[in-house]
Amino acid sequence: MRRIHVIGIGAGDPDQLTLQAVRALRDTDVFFVLDKGEVKSDLTRLRHDMLDTHLSEDGYRVVEARDPERDRRAGGAAYSPAVGDWRSARADIYERLIAEELGEGECGAFLVWGDPALYDSTLGILQEVLARGAVAFEYDVIPGISSVSALVARHRTGLNRVARPVQITTGRRLAEGFPEGVDDVVVMLDAHQTFRQYAEDDVDIFWGAYIGTPDEILVSGPIAEAGPRIERLRAEARERKGWIMDTYLLRRNPDRE
Repeated sequence: MRRIHVIGIGAGDPDQLTLQAVRALRDTDVFFVLDKGEVKSDLTRLRHDMLDTHLSEDGYRVVEARDPERDRRAGGAAYSPAVGDWRSARADIYERLIAEELGEGECGAFLVWGDPALYDSTLGILQEVLARGAVAFEYDVIPGISSVSALVARHRTGLNRVARPVQITTGRRLAEGFPEGVDDVVVMLDAHQTFRQYAEDDVDIFWGAYIGTPDEILVSGPIAEAGPRIERLRAEARERKGWIMDTYLLRRNPDRE
């Protein structure tokens, strides 16, 4: 039986890999890497750097495939179908890689940024591949340090406050309003800097981009003060690198109202 490791590799720092993740790396014969093109070549290089840090040169192969493009113009009711089409296109690639590049009895691995259970499609795609029935394999999941955990660690704060909940959401959802009954909100996948619509409220922001990498940028403070700086740094970084990955925590302060 073919085996697959789904390995959470943290937010970018090779030192963030867990001992369990390193053991899984050493158990792997073939690493599957989806190449996102020249603009995001940094992401591919970071994966190779992690392998170089924790493995010897012999004993494994790296197989790369081009990641399919997702229709990022789709919004509203068209958003979920567009994501579904993109995931199915990825499933086609995963199925081919496992069938053609992984021999019977061998172990393959997908290296997942952060934690595979948090806003990542790999597990769902592998389940889709298995449901098709064309190729059989077993898989396990190795948790990783998510950008959320890395963000609050770098800002030396916690996700929640005493007896209060915390919610993790997306920029798309935050645009619909601050979650009811929640004062601490982590926002991921926000391409539109939705925090700006709360600049007049008593809300602090803890923001980070390229967390865990040499390009890491951190900013914190009331949105009214920190927001303009984040916008400027974000625009400069995106212009310089061609892409950006950022996460932030919003902390509403009802006790100060």
